[in-house]
Amino acid sequence: MSHARKPPLVTGISPNEGISWTKVTIRGENLGLGPTDLIGLTICGHNCLLTAEWMSASKIVCRVGQAKDDKGDIIVTTRSGGKGTSTVSFKLLKPEKIGILDQSAVWVDEINYYDMRTDRNKGMPPLSLRPANPLGIEIDKGKFPQKELEALFPGMSADFTSENFSATWYLIENHSTTSFDHLKMAVMNLKKQANKKNEGSLQYVKGGLSTFFEAQDALSAIHQKLEADGTEKVEGSMTQKLENVLNRASNTADTLFQEVLGRKDKADSTRNALNVLQRFKFLFNLPLNIERNIQKGDYDVVINDYEKAKSLFGKTEVQVFKKYYAEVETRVEALRKLLLDKLLETPSTLHDQKRYIRYLSDLHAEGDPAWQCIAAQHKWIQQLMHNCKESYIKEQRVNPLLQSPMMDLDSEGRPLSLGHLSRSASLKRGSSNHSGRDETWRYKAPQQVAFVEKLTKLVVSQLPNFWKLWISYVNGSLFSETAEKSGQMERSKKNARQRQNDFKTMILQVMQSLVKLIRGALLPFSLGESELREYGGWEMKSELSSQWLAHIIQTIRLTYESLTALEIPNDMLQIIQDLIFDLRFRCIMTTLQHTAEDVKRLAEKEDWVVDNEGFTSLPSQFEQRVVHSVQALKGVLECKPGETSVFQQPRIQEDVCQLCINIMQVFIDCLEQLSTKADSGMDSTHLSVDVSSSDLFGSFHKDSSLSSERRLLIVLSNCCYLERHTFLNLAEHFEKLGFQGVEKITQVTMNSLKKLDQQLFEMYIELKADPIVGSLEPGIYAGYFDWKDCLTPTGVRNYLKEALVQIIAVHAEVFTVSKELVPRVLSRIVEAVAEELSRLMQCVSSFSRNGALQARLEICALRDAVAIFLTSESNSSFKQALETLPQLSSGADKKLLEELLNTFKSSMQLQLTCFQASSSTLVKT
Repeated sequence: MSHARKPPLVTGISPNEGISWTKVTIRGENLGLGPTDLIGLTICGHNCLLTAEWMSASKIVCRVGQAKDDKGDIIVTTRSGGKGTSTVSFKLLKPEKIGILDQSAVWVDEINYYDMRTDRNKGMPPLSLRPANPLGIEIDKGKFPQKELEALFPGMSADFTSENFSATWYLIENHSTTSFDHLKMAVMNLKKQANKKNEGSLQYVKGGLSTFFEAQDALSAIHQKLEADGTEKVEGSMTQKLENVLNRASNTADTLFQEVLGRKDKADSTRNALNVLQRFKFLFNLPLNIERNIQKGDYDVVINDYEKAKSLFGKTEVQVFKKYYAEVETRVEALRKLLLDKLLETPSTLHDQKRYIRYLSDLHAEGDPAWQCIAAQHKWIQQLMHNCKESYIKEQRVNPLLQSPMMDLDSEGRPLSLGHLSRSASLKRGSSNHSGRDETWRYKAPQQVAFVEKLTKLVVSQLPNFWKLWISYVNGSLFSETAEKSGQMERSKKNARQRQNDFKTMILQVMQSLVKLIRGALLPFSLGESELREYGGWEMKSELSSQWLAHIIQTIRLTYESLTALEIPNDMLQIIQDLIFDLRFRCIMTTLQHTAEDVKRLAEKEDWVVDNEGFTSLPSQFEQRVVHSVQALKGVLECKPGETSVFQQPRIQEDVCQLCINIMQVFIDCLEQLSTKADSGMDSTHLSVDVSSSDLFGSFHKDSSLSSERRLLIVLSNCCYLERHTFLNLAEHFEKLGFQGVEKITQVTMNSLKKLDQQLFEMYIELKADPIVGSLEPGIYAGYFDWKDCLTPTGVRNYLKEALVQIIAVHAEVFTVSKELVPRVLSRIVEAVAEELSRLMQCVSSFSRNGALQARLEICALRDAVAIFLTSESNSSFKQALETLPQLSSGADKKLLEELLNTFKSSMQLQLTCFQASSSTLVKT
């Protein structure tokens, strides 16, 4: 047979020796592609596949069974590689024997007991009655290793009751340090014991010598008499006469005593019948006693009486006994049927199941009652699960006004840790305490949540007994109370080995039903049409909230821990891990989607109140919403034992990344809407809000007096805060929770935010710069001013002062919102004004001497006033404007220009102070 892979090779086992049911770790190569690929595992010839747990291609964990051989190989068989080989071996150690008088930490069954069923005393064999210390001296065990003694005396034993008893081994093990004098005393003790036995037999013979001699004399006399009588000759006639006389006498006696003899025979027969009745009253009263004991429930008494009757009268040929014994069999057959019905009755405890199985086994019931009980339990658990679903679906249809699935868990309704599941996770303690927590939350929970709670509780409460019943069936502990039942134990183990695949199928069916029922209630889209008809049927008006999904995930995790505590192989529970993974992913997606919806509603909460830093509370509210949502996912994202990271799949990474980007984009869209909405109202179609709510009208009232320019400034300020703080903080939170693609989220979000910021900034600059720029040209040429024909300059003209006042007004407007925006806004406005002024200067065909001086005065006055906000572009514009002017030819013009500039600065010192104060802001920035 050809295989795609190399056959398995076992290169190590730890430990390499031990008794039955020792847990071992097998290591090697090519040990399988997965749990389903492992199809065979034998240790010392015993099949250990049932307890095998596949960990990896180089590691398997299992328990050693009761092997046939004391030492043997470890053979692994896989579908992909076939039957393997082993370079190591495992040695099966025999349990240490414990004498009937030795102290022991466990109960040791006594061999000598009185059997109440057969009314016979079964004694121990003579060898087992020998004393524990045959030498009669103190035992001083040495420290010789057991392995070395086994190697020195192969095939021998230190047990003096064994056929292969080795005296040397016994002395080395028990008297290695005993002195020679004590050993001589031991020899004397042995001789005394032997002499006592011989003297006892001889004394028995001496006491009966007289009887033997008298019997011998009597036999000799009889023998001599017979020889003497044989030598005499008796006459024939006399003999005939004697016979006739005797015959007549006999006939006469018969006639005389016939009536008397008849009465005697009748009395004898009656007496014999009474003796039979008295002697065998046990059998004659047994049918009635069986009926009474069955009614009282004393099945042990019935079984004991039945076995006693069977041993005494099972093969009798007496008709009356056969008749009564047949009646007993009829009653016992009815008892078998009664016990089988009780065994298959549900619900029942594990103790009762074991008890009925033992009763049926003692009554030699047909078939395999243990397996019938296992099959009935499996069917009952399956039916319970489906009935649970039907009851909740029916309740949902009858009462459509049940709790909305979208309602979140409040502080009072939030359930505590699931008491029944957390306690079930420690099944070994056997705790049976009831949960003391408030159960009122169940009335607030959606039907799907209550159903999952009930379903998992049902499985966790019923599956342990089902699993323990199978384990008892596998190891034969159902019949381990008495030594007589070793044959039953072997039959049980043999049947279990044949049906282990069937039981695995049962466990898988229970797990599949559990998972599919939960999927039908929570993830119906993950089932096919046929499966949805069987496991679905829920009315999904709206999807469960993320809080309820997180609660359900915790419930199923505790269920998984409870099932793992039963030592059920992991491959049978993998389907539950897959369900937990899908629910975790769904919870993350739902949380992020609901977060986006909550963020969309944040726009209506904007109060337009600016703090000292120039920001409203909206960015902080946005950050708190997102952080709270993703922090709620911490428990869902955390990987419990056996779970894998949700972000290990690229598709999930992409979906989560896109949803995070969507949350940021929704808030950016809210900012854009807030910055551009009309004073008369807001777009109700974009925001999910009740038009009749008082909050909405309150928000209208608060921002109805805001100008569009101020609204733009506030949103711009918030954009700065988002870029510098909020988005970076959110990225840090995403990284801490293990989100993938955080760089992409940050990059896309920042680009979108910068795009909005630039768009709003341009809108604001356009609103503020255009009026100032537009007023320059009319102001320059007001009063038919001509650069070729003008008077000597006396100061800066009013149009430039008006332009500066407008720039100061913009400065004041921006400063009241955000100091950080002042340099950015005024720099752009100065650039626009400088560009326009340069254009106007370049459009002049020629300047007179006074015209050039006037133009230079105004350009320099504007440049010096806004010097702190000059940029390379505005400097370039001012330079170009000055280059178009004729140069000053005389020192008088330069002096006049300087005096006029000083006069301008001193006269407008108060107005220009705002530009000077902003310098400190720039330095801080």
